[in-house]
Amino acid sequence: MALVEFMGKSFDVDEDGFLLKFEEWCPEWVDFCKEGEGIKELNEEHQKVIDFLQDYYKKNGIAPMVRILSKVTGFKLKHIYELFPSGPGKGACKMAGLPKPTGCV
Repeated sequence: MALVEFMGKSFDVDEDGFLLKFEEWCPEWVDFCKEGEGIKELNEEHQKVIDFLQDYYKKNGIAPMVRILSKVTGFKLKHIYELFPSGPGKGACKMAGLPKPTGCV
């Protein structure tokens, strides 16, 4: 467990930098993560993915499989990688405040 401090906020993260507590998610966390992803500004497509991941996690307690993410958002996997260069698991789930996915996201 490690502590990340960014823009006056503190976040408990695991060894891979994922939030340990979903309830700690906030806009400052997104700003911290987008720097690591090399994303300058979030657009509506980024937000659509983040919102879906968070909603799915709140309802199911896990991250969705990639095919579900793709089907619901309407984005092909290639486009999700364009939005989140490190992928739906490492990039999008991390930015959404989800724990590190155990399987294929």
